[in-house]
Amino acid sequence: MPLCYDCPRQCGVERPHSLRDGEPTGACSMPVEPVVARAALHFGEEPCISGTQGSGTVFFSGCSLRCVFCQNYGISAENFGEQITVARLREIYRELICQGAHNINLVNPTHFVRAISQSLEEPLPVPVVYNCGGYESVESLLRLEGKIQVYLPDFKYADNQPAARYSGAPDYFERAAAAVREMVRQTGPYRLDAGGMLCSGVLIRHLILPGQIENSKRVIDWVADSFPKGSVLFSLMSQYLPCGRAADFPEINRPLRQQEYDEVEEHLFRKGVEDGFLQELSSADSAYIPAFDLTGVRKKPDADQ
Repeated sequence: MPLCYDCPRQCGVERPHSLRDGEPTGACSMPVEPVVARAALHFGEEPCISGTQGSGTVFFSGCSLRCVFCQNYGISAENFGEQITVARLREIYRELICQGAHNINLVNPTHFVRAISQSLEEPLPVPVVYNCGGYESVESLLRLEGKIQVYLPDFKYADNQPAARYSGAPDYFERAAAAVREMVRQTGPYRLDAGGMLCSGVLIRHLILPGQIENSKRVIDWVADSFPKGSVLFSLMSQYLPCGRAADFPEINRPLRQQEYDEVEEHLFRKGVEDGFLQELSSADSAYIPAFDLTGVRKKPDADQ
């Protein structure tokens, strides 16, 4: 296997093809073959992604970013999941589409970009959503050009000090800014169909962290100053919950306060960012976190077996 430089960590390690071939190394701690924790319809995304029938989400295990507050900590940091083949991944897409999925939503896909690229050699009849943390390599994104219709990146930090403290990524802003620009270049301005579903384009998410209001304002400033109106969608998220290792960081070991959200929301309106979505503080509820129990991962036996 070639040495891996698929994400900004640039580990340069030889990742095993599968878990049978040895212990994974590198930042993501994953083999090259995909490891998946859940594949099911999901109704908790933005309305233009979930729609009425649900988004066909595939939750990948492992992560090269490893945020201390991750709501999916059990799969992103503790690596719960089951290894599958690229062929099985393609079958999962078809199964979700048969269930009525509006799209195929690849959640935390960064470190499996090679397998994902292979799985999308043949176009799907629904849009493919690349749902990531924003910490991406432009070179890896170029592998996906023409295969991804919708990019759904987080833009967590414009300030690299909290990026280093909470995600171990002191170069987050530079990497995410370059990645999002590449995503917009690939897809062009966002496009909705007659039913309000996102057919193509980029939807940038930003989760407000407790005590990090200035960081959030700087993220909004960057989006407003980087893209003309009508080119990208923006989702301001208030669903922060102290998860993962948040207890080790007292300043973020609490829910977001209403006054914090209101201040960021006011800044958003002041900057004229109007295309997108807002969240109520009631979204900060663990009930919205999916159960990572291998739903939809294993192939069901044929009825006549």
